[in-house]
Amino acid sequence: MLVTTEPTAAQPFLRQIIQPFLRDRLMHLLLLAAIALSILSPHPLTEYKNWVDWHTIATLAGMLLLTTGIEASGYLEHLGRLIINRLRQERVLALFLVAASTVLSTVLTNDIALFVVVPLTVGLSGIRGLPVGRLVIFEALAVNAGSLLTPIGNPQNILLWQRSHLSFAEFTWQMAPLALAVFAVLLLATWFCFPKQSIHAELNDDPAAYHVGLLRTCGMLYIAFLVSVELGYSGWGLVGVGLAVLLSCRGIIAKVDWSLIAVFILMFIDIRLLSLQHFIQGWIESVPHFSRLELFLAGLLGSQVISNVPATILLVQHSVDYKVIAYAVNAGGFGLAIGSLANIIALRMAPERRLWLRFHLYSFPFLFLSALIAWGLLR
Repeated sequence: MLVTTEPTAAQPFLRQIIQPFLRDRLMHLLLLAAIALSILSPHPLTEYKNWVDWHTIATLAGMLLLTTGIEASGYLEHLGRLIINRLRQERVLALFLVAASTVLSTVLTNDIALFVVVPLTVGLSGIRGLPVGRLVIFEALAVNAGSLLTPIGNPQNILLWQRSHLSFAEFTWQMAPLALAVFAVLLLATWFCFPKQSIHAELNDDPAAYHVGLLRTCGMLYIAFLVSVELGYSGWGLVGVGLAVLLSCRGIIAKVDWSLIAVFILMFIDIRLLSLQHFIQGWIESVPHFSRLELFLAGLLGSQVISNVPATILLVQHSVDYKVIAYAVNAGGFGLAIGSLANIIALRMAPERRLWLRFHLYSFPFLFLSALIAWGLLR
């Protein structure tokens, strides 16, 4: 007897969750690296879970869930369209988009800020002569500058916040001098790189496309979750947020890119396995004896080679000078596109395929300037 089954509502829901895991090439690469390194240095699989900072993973997962909900509400894009349609100069438009990217990245993480601002920018492609590609480049620089301010701005800060045991306010105060200085340089560069020419934007806005209720719910849960993390209960906070989302706005669970959590778990495992290899153990053993300048350069240049999140994971295992590491890896988000995952996200969302080369014409001067500023503030 032939038995047929009708597709259930659970199947599309599960398919949406699984698809990012199938598409995420970075996750696949990290998984292959973990397998290769495990062959070179075999360890019981039961040890792997001890190498992951689960407080950081719980914090990242809760924030990813709630910021995705805030983004999915569509309200931030609605406000952006209203403001952009009233701007009449290219320079003013650029300053607004850069400032918006910076501010949003301090509270919604750098990647979510890009998911809000870059689509708005790409929607302006119909304006003749408007350098959309250059705007996207500056938005990538802006989220790197803004996200370094707070402990929730980017993944490396979340890890450093958990390890340093500083309060939210103390961490922000520590990073404020660097963030303000880099933001000032960014605004100055924006002023000179975008001319004072007239534009007229008409972005279509559908009031039915945004949901104030979802924004309100996720916003309140976001504040409650940050309080739980501040009090040291990130795991329970994640459980509470997960239950609240299941009861009130279950649909956003399928919109979250959960493969990003897998990426960070694999980063912890890969970095640990890498540090156990004989060819790198000598350098690893010397990290605790680094001078502040050597530690700063290790974070800055390491970010250019393996990106700033893995560089942070590697250094915090062997040094407790978290402020030096924070300044180094956040400055290291500039420079090569690989320095920060936010750079790659922005460039992949841009409509211009050759934007990668032009990005470095702006990012390397920012790497140089931010490194000088960071080291000057540390001395």
